[in-house]
Amino acid sequence: MALQKSSHNFTKIALKPLRTNLFHIVLSAFFLTIGIHKNYGQDLPNKSLRIEAEKTPDSLIINKENFIEIKDTTKKDSFPKLEKKSLLEGKIKYSAADYAKIDQKNKLLTLYNNAELYYQDIELKAGIIVMNYEKDEVYAGRIKDSTGTYTQLPVFKQGSNVVEPDSIRFNTKTQKALIWNSRTDQGEFRVKAEITKKENDSVYFLKKARFTTSKDIENPEYYFQTNKIKLVPKQKVVTGLTNMVIADVPTPIAIPFAFFPMTETSQSGLIVPTFQDTRRQGYSLQNGGYYLALSDYYDLAIMGDYYTNGSWALRFESSYAYMYKFRGNFNIRFENLIQSERGFPDYSKSKIYNIQWSHAQDAKSNPSSRFSASVNLGSSTFFQQSLNQVNIGSALNNNLSSSISYSKTFNSVPQVNMSLTATHNQNSRTQEINMTLPTLQVNVDRIFPFAPKDGAKKGFFKNINLQYNLRGENRIATTDSLFFKPEMFRDANVGFQHSIPLSTNFKVFKYFSVSTSANYNEVWYLKTINRRFDTESNNVVTEDVNGFDAFRTYSFSTSVGTTIYGTFNFGETKKIQAIRHVMRPSVSHSYTPSFEQYYDTYATDGSGRMAEYTRFEQGIFGAPSNNYANNLGFNLSNTFEAKMTDKDSTKVEPKKVMLLNQLNFSTSYNMAADSLRWAPVRMSGGTALFDNKMNVNFGATLDPYAINAAGRRINTWNIDNGGSLFRMTSANMTINYSLSSEGNKKNNENSQGARNGGREDDLFGTNTDFSDRRQSQFEDDKIEDADKDKAAEFYNAKLPWDLTFAYSLTYGNNNREKKITGNSVMISGNLELTPRWKVGVSSGYDFVQQGVTFTQLRFERDLLSWRMDFNWAPFGDFASWGFFIGIKSSVLSDIKWDKRALPDRQLR
Repeated sequence: MALQKSSHNFTKIALKPLRTNLFHIVLSAFFLTIGIHKNYGQDLPNKSLRIEAEKTPDSLIINKENFIEIKDTTKKDSFPKLEKKSLLEGKIKYSAADYAKIDQKNKLLTLYNNAELYYQDIELKAGIIVMNYEKDEVYAGRIKDSTGTYTQLPVFKQGSNVVEPDSIRFNTKTQKALIWNSRTDQGEFRVKAEITKKENDSVYFLKKARFTTSKDIENPEYYFQTNKIKLVPKQKVVTGLTNMVIADVPTPIAIPFAFFPMTETSQSGLIVPTFQDTRRQGYSLQNGGYYLALSDYYDLAIMGDYYTNGSWALRFESSYAYMYKFRGNFNIRFENLIQSERGFPDYSKSKIYNIQWSHAQDAKSNPSSRFSASVNLGSSTFFQQSLNQVNIGSALNNNLSSSISYSKTFNSVPQVNMSLTATHNQNSRTQEINMTLPTLQVNVDRIFPFAPKDGAKKGFFKNINLQYNLRGENRIATTDSLFFKPEMFRDANVGFQHSIPLSTNFKVFKYFSVSTSANYNEVWYLKTINRRFDTESNNVVTEDVNGFDAFRTYSFSTSVGTTIYGTFNFGETKKIQAIRHVMRPSVSHSYTPSFEQYYDTYATDGSGRMAEYTRFEQGIFGAPSNNYANNLGFNLSNTFEAKMTDKDSTKVEPKKVMLLNQLNFSTSYNMAADSLRWAPVRMSGGTALFDNKMNVNFGATLDPYAINAAGRRINTWNIDNGGSLFRMTSANMTINYSLSSEGNKKNNENSQGARNGGREDDLFGTNTDFSDRRQSQFEDDKIEDADKDKAAEFYNAKLPWDLTFAYSLTYGNNNREKKITGNSVMISGNLELTPRWKVGVSSGYDFVQQGVTFTQLRFERDLLSWRMDFNWAPFGDFASWGFFIGIKSSVLSDIKWDKRALPDRQLR
């Protein structure tokens, strides 16, 4: 019976238990250790092996899977029956580009060139592989190419552990191995050793080893040199005497032993603090603490600062995530700051805090409900006084805001949307805080009572629709000093607003769109006021009246609008072939009756003079008006677009360029007023220039009425008072320009600065958080070796750069002052001098105050595995500097040098 060739590229040897005589055992062992190999459609080069295979006894058969197995043909055995025993414990499959040679005499299987061997959980690839199937040993090594260079280094993989040595010797039974010049990755570490001894699946002993976080293990920027290492993959690395080597130069930095956890999951451990000194708080240890890996879904870092003058700080930082559900993080920071010494006139003490929480839900986790949170609240002076970060954008910003919301959609007919939202808005200058705890909103989808179930809704009656909206608020107004104290909740104001809008729209005269609506509004309050004159104190007293009360109002509105197109053609041979002007005029009318029934009178003094008031006037949704309103509104919007000949002569179609994307005029006329019926005309516009790199926005307020000597509007046209047709009371213009050497610029990300309430760009510098200085000051563009040549020191023809420019101008003339109230320019730029040298600057100038605005200089050097930066604010209230050099990897983040001088903040 002849053996059949396998149809696969790999030969598989199936080893089945034997029960036969000694002759069959020896003969079967020979055939069980060899296989017929088909390599890229070619036969084995060993012809003698093929001849022997053709003389296979009947006891050797090929099963359906092309594996060799033994058939027991002995009817009676004179020898004792042997127990079932496998020569090997699994199947072997292999391949090679040049040849696979089997030496039966020496029990060797040799694979040459692109050799591959698979056995149990072992995968081995190398230039040459030799397997001694009698001793259960495998040897793998490199081969030389045509130039004499060694190529095809072995890649040994067992389970998830991968080793790339120069050569390896491995025993398949004992699992022991001897490895020369091994290279392996363990987490963020890359380890190379001259000799590695593998004891078993979980323990390696390394001699003359180096380990680093550098990507290039052959030529690392730095490494730790040691003679002895015990490595437990994915668990730990224990070393003996270890010396730090930078650029192949040994340093005096050495430790007698070291321990590095290497698990794939997060591990709890100490966070080494940074030593600093300040002029006002003395010496300090900052950002020291403990990291708690609480679970696979969330963690917690507890860090603190201590200063020799008694100041201290405490921070809690946590991140959490549940795949396909949600993710978020929160930071709680508290600082007890002391300035000077007790008894000195400049002694002061301040307690500040900040709470930040961010939560985002995966949109696919629950389409009908959603929960999100963005919280930034705390002391109004936190970002001005904090000693643990420098964030000028947040320090100059006057507002902190937060929002926590939950929304739910009920898939009924009609559909109902409900949301609960808690909001917070804080002015850091006035220290006023406004909160809603919470806001309830319920919206019922539009109902078309006269429209057919199928078909278009056309006409007045078919388009009639109504909605129902409910809004309830618990509004709190307080100050920074009373935040979350009993006084904060005492003056809470609660109200509910119901509104039912009824509207329709239709066309008249084919080109005019008409919309009309009627709105019913009902407001519920749980607290109103009562105002009276107190004869004893001789003052007007306003008293709170607790209890349910309500008022109801209604109004009507109508608007008519159309669209007018105008095109001015200049000829197809002209550079500007045509200009298109689109006008959208509209006229609106609104009517609101007087609701005098909700008004009462009270005595203003002892003489009996009376005044009107409404008990709802302090409500959060306003009060009914006792004035009859009958207004006409006028609005005109314009857009201008040009059709230009493209500079590219291959283009057939002309290029469209937006000249003005908006130019709006609006005003109103109050038909119910006795005088001053016309409202000022508001003009606003904007455009984008230079391929949308520059955005220009402008606006002005034009008043047709004159003012008297006291600055009050009078019922006299300004032109009749010796002036122009309109009196410009205010004007403003802003210009934002962003560009880079690579086209449209993506602004440098300053996400933490924006989260703190500052800007997303770097016009006010970049945010610096001293708790983690490993992040870049510039845009996070990680340099990959495949993208940039490490040997390149300078650019040949280009210097990548980006520029952000902002200009703001405001004009005030409300009382004939004709004064420029604001005129400032801000600019920031970043330049990449070499592939790993970056410099940046942020500055500006205030032409009104005649001074330079906040200025920051930034320098950064990417040292591959390391990062070095220096930032400097040379003058102003936030004058400071900081220098940092450290390893990027989180495993060795404590190996750093961080030196800085903080601004001299005056605590208040």
